[in-house]
Amino acid sequence: MADGDLIARIERSVGAIAAADWDALAGPDNPFMSHAFLTALEDSGSVGQGTGWLPLPIMLEDRAGTLLGALPAYAKQHSQGEYVFDHAWADAWHRAGGSYYPKLQIAAPFTPATGPRLLLRDPAFAVPLLRGAEQLVESNGWSSAHATFVEPEQAGLFEEAGWLRREDIQFHWTNRDFASFDDFLATLASRKRKAIRKERVAAQEGVEIVQLTGDAVRPEHWDAFWLFYQDTGARKWGTPYLTREAFDLFAERMGDKMLLVLALEDGHPIAGALNFIGESALYGRYWGCLVDKPFLHFELCYYQAVDAAIALGLERVEAGAQGGHKLARGYEPVATISMHYIPNPCFRDAVADFLQRERQGISADRLYLQERGPFKKG
Repeated sequence: MADGDLIARIERSVGAIAAADWDALAGPDNPFMSHAFLTALEDSGSVGQGTGWLPLPIMLEDRAGTLLGALPAYAKQHSQGEYVFDHAWADAWHRAGGSYYPKLQIAAPFTPATGPRLLLRDPAFAVPLLRGAEQLVESNGWSSAHATFVEPEQAGLFEEAGWLRREDIQFHWTNRDFASFDDFLATLASRKRKAIRKERVAAQEGVEIVQLTGDAVRPEHWDAFWLFYQDTGARKWGTPYLTREAFDLFAERMGDKMLLVLALEDGHPIAGALNFIGESALYGRYWGCLVDKPFLHFELCYYQAVDAAIALGLERVEAGAQGGHKLARGYEPVATISMHYIPNPCFRDAVADFLQRERQGISADRLYLQERGPFKKG
C-alpha cells in the first residue's frame, strides 16, 4: 500500500475513539496505553484544557476508513509530567528568539514507564504515521515532537523515520524464575542480603501491610491514598498531576489492573504505594505517607512489588523514574529511550551533537552501576 493511499487525521480525544478500536491497536500488555487509562485522565480533568496537556491522538487510516495505527499525542504548553527533561532545549530555543511551546508529546501522561508509542496494525505503517505527526508540527509552526519511554523494539521504527534517539537510565527488577523472595535474596551478596532482611523487619514492625486489588480496594482506601499522593505531589511537583476523580475512574475502569499496597497502624492507613499490572510487568507508580517510618518506603514500593511480581509470575518490576538507591535493593540499571523530531535544521544539528555526547556518558554510567550491583560475583 502506498503512502498516498493512507490518511492521517487528528481526533479531539482518545475518548472520541471506540475502546475496542483503540485497544486492538494498543494490545493488552501495557496498561498505560489502554483506552481505560487514557480516557480516565481525560474524563477526570487530569489532561485537557487548562492542564498544558491537550489530547490530539493521531490516527492513520486507509481510504476505506480502516484504522491502521494511532499515536497517543498531546499538544504541550510546558515540560512538566514527562520525566525526560528538555528544559535546557527550551531555554536554548527561547534564547535564540523562538517559542519552544507548544510542542507535540507522544506519551502516557505522567508515566515514566516503557511501552509502545506507535500503536500499529503492522510495523509497515510506522513511518506514514510518524509523517502525520511531523506534518502536524510543521503546519502549526511548533518547535518539535517527542516520544518518551519508547519500548526498545520500536526505537528502530522511529530511527527509520529520521527521529533522534536519546537514552537515560531506570532501575528495574528482573524475575529469574524465582519461587519466593528468599530465592531472590539468595542471588545477592551476603552483606546486601542481610541488609534487606533488616530493612524489611524494621519496616514491618508495628504495622500491618496489605495488598489489595479489584473490589477489595474500597472508597475509604482511595480517600487515604489520595492524601498520600497529595503529600508526595506537593513536595515533588508543587501541584499533584492527577485529580481525585482520576483514582475513582482508574478503579472503575481497570481495577483488576491495579495493586494498592497499604501499611496499616491500628487498622488505619499511614502509607501506600500504587502499582499497575501489565501482562509481563508490574509498574510502580505512586507512593506517599503520613508517618515517617524508617524503610517503609523501600518495603511498600520495592520489596512488596517483588513479592507481588513473583506471585503473579511477572517478568519484571519497573519502579519508576530515578532512584540510585534501588540498586542496592536488587533493581538493575536499564536503558530507557526517547525519540525526538526537530524540523529546524540548525537546532536539530545542535541537539544531535548533544545527544551523541550524552549517550556516551549514559552508557558509561550504566556500566559503572552494573559493576556495583548487589548480586554475587562469579
